[in-house]
Amino acid sequence: MLEKINGPGDIKGLNRGELEALASEIRQFLIEKISATGGHLASNLGVVELTMAIYLTFDLPKDKIIWDVGHQAYTHKILSGRKDHFDELRQYRGLSGFPKTKESPCDAFDTGHSSTSIAAGLGMAQARDIQGEDYSVVSIIGDGALTGGMAYEALNNAARLERNFIIVLNDNNMSISENVGGISKYLSSIRTGEGYNDLKKNVTSTLEKIPVLGPKLIDKISRTKQGIKQLLIPGMLFENMGITYLGPVDGHDLRQLTRVLLKARKLDHAVLVHVLTQKGKGYEPAERNPFWFHGVDPFDINTGQPKKQKEHPGYTDIFSRKLCQLAEERKDIVAVTAAMPDGTGLNRFAKMYPDRFFDVGIAEQHAVTSAAGMAAAGLRPVVAVYSSFLQRAYDQILHDVCIQNLPVVFAVDRAGLVGSDGETHQGIFDLSYLSSIPNMSVMAPKNLWELRRELEFALSFDGPIAIRYPRGEAYRGLKEFNQPIVYGKGEMIYEEDQIALLAIGSMVSTAEHIREKMKAEGYHVTLANGRFVKPVDYQLVARLAENHQYLVTLEENVLQGGYGLKVTAYVHEHYPHVKVLNVALPDAYVEHGNVSILREELGIDSDSIIETIKKWFFQGE
Repeated sequence: MLEKINGPGDIKGLNRGELEALASEIRQFLIEKISATGGHLASNLGVVELTMAIYLTFDLPKDKIIWDVGHQAYTHKILSGRKDHFDELRQYRGLSGFPKTKESPCDAFDTGHSSTSIAAGLGMAQARDIQGEDYSVVSIIGDGALTGGMAYEALNNAARLERNFIIVLNDNNMSISENVGGISKYLSSIRTGEGYNDLKKNVTSTLEKIPVLGPKLIDKISRTKQGIKQLLIPGMLFENMGITYLGPVDGHDLRQLTRVLLKARKLDHAVLVHVLTQKGKGYEPAERNPFWFHGVDPFDINTGQPKKQKEHPGYTDIFSRKLCQLAEERKDIVAVTAAMPDGTGLNRFAKMYPDRFFDVGIAEQHAVTSAAGMAAAGLRPVVAVYSSFLQRAYDQILHDVCIQNLPVVFAVDRAGLVGSDGETHQGIFDLSYLSSIPNMSVMAPKNLWELRRELEFALSFDGPIAIRYPRGEAYRGLKEFNQPIVYGKGEMIYEEDQIALLAIGSMVSTAEHIREKMKAEGYHVTLANGRFVKPVDYQLVARLAENHQYLVTLEENVLQGGYGLKVTAYVHEHYPHVKVLNVALPDAYVEHGNVSILREELGIDSDSIIETIKKWFFQGE
């Protein structure tokens, strides 16, 4: 059946039996392709029939489909005619793992972060109405994403709409990790509350048997069923907000799905369709462990095990173990995460200290401000979050933490280039936005030993402080340089007299390789670890400027607002004869791809930097 699908309208030519075969083929296709490339598997296996029903009900690209987060849009990409590009999924210049408007007219909106689809869809529906156009807008959002406050802001406004707008709630009882909080309990009550649906079904089937009067009675009851819903479904959250609620419906029953979507399309206001799906459906390892198969590296289909085993612990694991050790010694340490206990390494902390662990769901703003409240009351909170997701709480960092100078520690994971997830997930802005905030201090470890030292220091520091570290295996070099942390001080690693390399965090290891290669060619190269992005160790900068004609700064962050420009401004003011070269990322969004390839393409790998230094050096000569 997949051979017949080459564009968005092709699925409508299949009969019922062929549609069932297509669903099976899509699942097998996804398993085979993602086992080779890596990607998001469990979430995509869960929405195969839902996506097919959307394509059967709506006309793409005329109708607009907006996927919240977007990592579950693989079936959408297949049905819209992109199945032949899956061999390059998430690879450099290949198919994105998320919706991209530049990739297909069927992708109505770029997504990557959570809880955004209802707001984007509402805005699109409002634009449609103002411009007098006629198309449907469908926003798909997961139950985990409903823990994000932005979703409720959008729902509150969607209730005012006077034309059709469809919200599909894809309820698989999971976000990335297990759902938490009141909304999870609310949805559970609807999933398990069979009374209303059984009553509706029994009454309808009975009335259908009555000639003439039966259909009229069914219609009359349907108009007054609000009261029955209020009695039998707890809360009626969505109906009380002014949004018609339909469901719950089996998310793997194509006929049911198509029927309810057609009904939703006829309404002249906002409607929410509650769909129950199983994450990982159709692949037993993913059904058993949907978290692990949320985002996977290449794996063996028969066993579900990754093809490449990790040899050494990553920065996340180092952070996790050290935090637990410190928490054993100090009872005031608490940990906060936004639906990422596994991804940030806090799952270990949660098991050891459950009373001091807080998973707030996909709600980064709440995570930061609740941590501020804990700090104000005498605790030492550690907020562990990915760099890309911390952006969502910028105002809370500035307003609720830093104005009050509260001792909140930010463990900023996945900083720098993260690779295959692309523009929405690259952690390349945190040095800029964090260092712009008064009272905030920012550190970056050069290796696993320095991360441990920095975490110890941060938890004894009296003010807001962030530690940013990259994804992946922790650097094990430069072990002999394991000095105590002194506030605002970097360190001199190797001191010579010709070219000085001043690096931050992950770029220290790159700088070490640069030094080794250039020394082999006869250059005299100094290597210094900046360690603190804010405050900059200007004494160290002055020492380098006094003894070198050439100074190179290295950081895995955008140039604008970053470490290098601060160093450059100081050097130009105090040592105008010294030439400064900034190695950083461009003022741009970086697409998906293998990190090694991206570093080479962006000119921040060791060989590219050496070539740049040599050209710059000889121009100076």
